[in-house]
Amino acid sequence: MLKNLLRSRPAALDGDALYALAVTQARRPDFYTRLGVDDRIDARFELYTLHVLLLVLRLRDDGDRGGEAAQVLFDTYVSALDNSLRELGVGDVSVGKKMRKLGESLYGRMTTYEPPLRAGDEAALAAGLARNVYGNDDSATAETLARYVVASRATLAAQDFDAVVRQPQWAEISA
Repeated sequence: MLKNLLRSRPAALDGDALYALAVTQARRPDFYTRLGVDDRIDARFELYTLHVLLLVLRLRDDGDRGGEAAQVLFDTYVSALDNSLRELGVGDVSVGKKMRKLGESLYGRMTTYEPPLRAGDEAALAAGLARNVYGNDDSATAETLARYVVASRATLAAQDFDAVVRQPQWAEISA
């Protein structure tokens, strides 16, 4: 047991660095200027969540070491959400409640996006993205974003594990 605690983790992965790569991609102006995502905190949260999920799915596809790396990334993301709430002035008493609500949102997004992502089903993905990212029920508004997400999933899948954790390559954002 002590051996397991002291062993070096293959995911001697810098979760902060990998999370920063997902955030950098999610902040690309093209999402807001070309794809029409509103530059609001909730829409940014949706894009961050989407990109973290894409990385988590890709990492999990790589067996045990990928599963560990995915967990490190997910834990980093949750920690970043907690820190953001505190920076926004949410008090200690309220952070727990807000984090629980955000956790439910994260779980909801993952259960909404993962099946269509794994199936490459752009239409089903567009419906979820329209509701969560664009705040409406018109899946046509999210078709281009859905194409980007499915293409990013394929682009990430084509990269080896080490490339993904160093500098993931995403699909092109095109309107």
